[in-house]
Amino acid sequence: MIFSEQQLQFIQSNKLCILGTGKNDGSPQISLVYYDWDGEFLYISVTSDRAKWKNAIRNPNIAILIPDGRKQLIMYGIASGITSPPERDEIITRIRARWMPPLPKGYDKEEYSQKLDEANRVVIKFTPEKIFSNE
Repeated sequence: MIFSEQQLQFIQSNKLCILGTGKNDGSPQISLVYYDWDGEFLYISVTSDRAKWKNAIRNPNIAILIPDGRKQLIMYGIASGITSPPERDEIITRIRARWMPPLPKGYDKEEYSQKLDEANRVVIKFTPEKIFSNE
C-alpha cells in the first residue's frame, strides 16, 4: 500500500481511530479505540470477549476511520488476530505507551504477560488495502 507523506504523518500524529466491523446479522458495529501504526500495519488491543474481536475474526473485512476535526483518513482492509506472547505483549506495550505513561523500566515481562492473559487481551492486526483521505 502506498501512502502519501501527508497520510503517513496524519496516521502517526493521531492515536484514536474508529474501528468498523460487521455483526452476525450484517449490520455495522463501530468502536472508538487506541491504535499503534508501524508503517505497514495498524494494531488495536481488545479483549477476546468483545464483539469487535469476534466480528473481526469471523469477517476480517474491516474499516478504520482516523478523524481529526473535519480531516479524516479512511482505510479498508483485512484483520487478523495476534493472541500470544511475545508479539502480542510487545504490541500492547506500544499501544499503551501512546495514551498513557509507558511501563516502568525493568518491569517484569512475564508478570505483565500473565496479566494480559488474565484480561483476555488480544490484538487486531489490520492490513490496509484501500485508503482515502481529505488532505
